[in-house]
Amino acid sequence: MSVPELIRIVSRDSPMALAQVERVRAELAALHPGVATTVVPVKTTGDKWMGDLSQVEGKGAFTKEVDAALLAGEADLAVHCVKDVPADRPLPAGTVFAAFLKRDDIRDALIHPGGLGLDELPAGTRIGTSAVRRIAQLAASHPHLECVPMRGNANRRLEKLTAGEADALLLAASGLERIGRTDAISEVLSVEAMCPPIGAGILALQCRQDDTDTIDAVSGLGDPATWREATAERMFLHVLQGHCNSPIAGYAHSERGGDLSLRAKVFTPDGKTVLNAHEWAGRLDPATLGTSVAVALLRQGARELIDSIPH
Repeated sequence: MSVPELIRIVSRDSPMALAQVERVRAELAALHPGVATTVVPVKTTGDKWMGDLSQVEGKGAFTKEVDAALLAGEADLAVHCVKDVPADRPLPAGTVFAAFLKRDDIRDALIHPGGLGLDELPAGTRIGTSAVRRIAQLAASHPHLECVPMRGNANRRLEKLTAGEADALLLAASGLERIGRTDAISEVLSVEAMCPPIGAGILALQCRQDDTDTIDAVSGLGDPATWREATAERMFLHVLQGHCNSPIAGYAHSERGGDLSLRAKVFTPDGKTVLNAHEWAGRLDPATLGTSVAVALLRQGARELIDSIPH
C-alpha cells in the first residue's frame, strides 16, 4: 500500500469540529509518522442557519458542504459526528466511511450554574435545547421543567446560558470533553434517564470511494466494536426512515465477549407515547440486528407515529 504524503482533512469550522480533526490528526501521526495533514475548513448551512433545522434539509445541513469539498477533490478526508450524518438516505454517491474511531461517552450532560442535578431542578426551570429527542424525554420524565429553543455550537450555548437565555443546558458529554469544558458539567445523565441519539459519541472518517490510498491509510484508525455499534444503529435508523423532527433515541452496545445489543425508543414529541425495543444480536450481523429492532418498533406503530409529526 502506498501511503499518501499529504492528507487534506475537510471539517466544519466550529471549535468542536476542529477539536475532532485534531484527534484524527494525532491518531494518524501515531499510526503513519511520515504523513502530513492539513485542514480545509468550511462553513455549513447548519452553522449559518439559527432557525429550525427542518427548514434547511434537517441534519444534512451540517454535512452537505463538507461532502461537496470531498467530492470536488478539494479534500481527501472528512470527519463527521455520526449523529449528524443522515441515515434515512445513503451516503453521497462516490463516498464511503473508511473508519469509525473508538467511541466516546454517549451520555448527555446537564449544565446548571448552581450545580443542581436533573431531579433537583425546581418547577419552571428553563432548559436550553432544540433537540426533539431531549424535549420528548424531558416531557415524559420531568414535565415540570420547561424547554426553550437553543441552537449554536457548545461554546455559543454556554455563552447564552451565562447571558440568562436559559437556566440550564443539556449537551453531549463527549462534546464538552472535546472542547475542554467538562468543568461546566453538574451531572452526567445515565442512558436510562436520557436515551442518547443514534450515533452518539462516534467520529466517522469519510473518503472518496476510489481513493484507495487514503482509505488504506486511515482504516487502521477504526475500532471494530464501534464499527459494529454504528452499523447496527445506522441500519436501524435507515429502516425506520426517521426525519430530523422525529424523537428517536437508541444505542448499540458491544460487550467484551462480542455480544451486541441494541436498545431503541421512538417518542411522540410530547413524550406521552414511548415505544421501546431491546434485542441481542446473537448470531445476527449488526445490520440485521438494526433491521430487527426497527421492525419491532414498526410493529408497535412507529411508522404512524413518525409520519404524524410535521417535517
